[in-house]
Amino acid sequence: MTIKLAAIQMQSKDNLQVNLDHASALLAQAAQQQVKLAVLPENFAMFAAGAQLTTAKQLTHIQAWLSEQALINDLWIVAGSVPCRERPNGETVVNDKVRACCFVYNNRGELAGRYDKIHLFDAAIADQQAQYQESATFEAGNDVVVIKTPFANIGLSICYDVRFPQLYQALRDRGADIIVVPAAFTALTGQAHWQVLLRARAIETQCFIVGAGQSGQHSPTRTTWGHSQLIDAWGNVVAEQQQEGEGVVIAEYDIDEQQRIRQQMPLLSHRRLS
Repeated sequence: MTIKLAAIQMQSKDNLQVNLDHASALLAQAAQQQVKLAVLPENFAMFAAGAQLTTAKQLTHIQAWLSEQALINDLWIVAGSVPCRERPNGETVVNDKVRACCFVYNNRGELAGRYDKIHLFDAAIADQQAQYQESATFEAGNDVVVIKTPFANIGLSICYDVRFPQLYQALRDRGADIIVVPAAFTALTGQAHWQVLLRARAIETQCFIVGAGQSGQHSPTRTTWGHSQLIDAWGNVVAEQQQEGEGVVIAEYDIDEQQRIRQQMPLLSHRRLS
């Protein structure tokens, strides 16, 4: 049994409606090619410094749009990340911070689950922006999340999470078959590490990986790597967008082949350290 999965690559900027219009066109393109699960990148709805709180105020509108897109396209949608002022328990995030939330909608337009980014990107990078400090505006999440679908169990992660293999092992332990990585990797770190990290997480977990990235120039100081790609449980890159800019990257997820790989090399039963 095989199904089609898609990584949606975007070049989001500082206009919510324009970004949503672009995402609509890309999701429709995926649906026209019989895709069942589409993954949007991190910050798909708004990519602008200091816009987290104003974007969070538009969350109801963004969620209504996601529900409509899932329904009209008959798609499961993993909605990259969106700033959210509320924790999963309904409490408001303190100190005017937000959480980076990945919402998942089923093909009936219903909210199927949510993941809050656990690892926040605080780093000094030798690019034009130089310093990144997500913890100044974001609160970290706590929960490992796997969403059950009719075709596979989907493990959720966001961008910087990909550098922490313990999270991916936890997703596999909870039954993940596919792990998604919506991202906005910097051009510098992306060129050095993006593909090797995705392939490593696929090989270690024996999960199919969908990496959906932002790509290109977003502001005078922010450029992202793109290279959205899908990687099978053996670590093969089965589809990749090489060129900068927006696009839809599609590959088939082969459930039987994944099970064969897991049976021939049963990593979970061989693990000695937790």
